[in-house]
Amino acid sequence: MNPKLLTLAAIGLLAAQSAWAANLAVTDAWARATVPGQPVSGAYMQIRSDADARLVGVTSTAVPRVEVHEMSMDGGVMRMREVKAIELPKGKTVSLEPGGYHIMLMNLKKPIAAGDVIPLTLVIEADGKRQTVEVKAEARAPGAAMQHMHR
Repeated sequence: MNPKLLTLAAIGLLAAQSAWAANLAVTDAWARATVPGQPVSGAYMQIRSDADARLVGVTSTAVPRVEVHEMSMDGGVMRMREVKAIELPKGKTVSLEPGGYHIMLMNLKKPIAAGDVIPLTLVIEADGKRQTVEVKAEARAPGAAMQHMHR
């Protein structure tokens, strides 16, 4: 195939992708450091989309199992459950934080130390199409994470 034609085709595909992709801003991504033997942790962040979208999944090359969860009150008891999606309304910042929506990092093979960086791939759906967003969540010690949130 003609190299110029191949280059033009690739540019066309990129342009088509950007035409439907929601522009996302992901800020303050962090994960909770763990202690030896602790098989789970959580990851948190702020997500803002310029279009109505949904967070429909998360994966990681560093964590065997990743799920999107919500903590909520149910009859006076705090319960945690997996959710299939988190709505990302156009122009609104959605907080993934302790005690609310968050990302569960499960089946950890080794502890997450403060300062470790956990790569996460967010799967976002907008207008029936999916895109991925790469995020790096830096691990924070539990006390440091809470202090940071209240600044």
